[in-house]
Amino acid sequence: MSDDIQDHGPVRDASVVVARDADGLVAVLSADFPRHGGEYLFLPGGRREAGETAEECARRELREEAGVMAETWRSLGSYAMTLGSTARVHLFEARRLTVGPQQLTATEQDFKLPWWSMGDAVAQGRFLLPAGPLALLLAERGTGASTGGVYDHRED
Repeated sequence: MSDDIQDHGPVRDASVVVARDADGLVAVLSADFPRHGGEYLFLPGGRREAGETAEECARRELREEAGVMAETWRSLGSYAMTLGSTARVHLFEARRLTVGPQQLTATEQDFKLPWWSMGDAVAQGRFLLPAGPLALLLAERGTGASTGGVYDHRED
């Protein structure tokens, strides 16, 4: 947990999840954000609760927001939320999924849950926060399924 203080108390780390099913589709949430001018996409995720590890937070948020549980988890890394904060966003990929009902809170009732290909999700360009596209790109890169390919420029 961060020692940083903002208007609403200490800043906590967050976790964001790329939940990819057996067909390669990803759970991508959408909701209306009037303050930001419309409907935006985002991946399941949120702030850590007291005593949670980053992965425990990711598991809880995936279960609550998407109704999904996963058998296989892989860390995709983490980054600082801002230069002025010690809080971090931890990125994960979840596979071997079991899908059940969403467990949305009162403030999450408008969350829609479409399943998209990774490329289509990124191509939409409608993510409000940077964690979603970054996690999708890192997850795609990690599987070797990049649409652009990986080139080795070393000489033999």
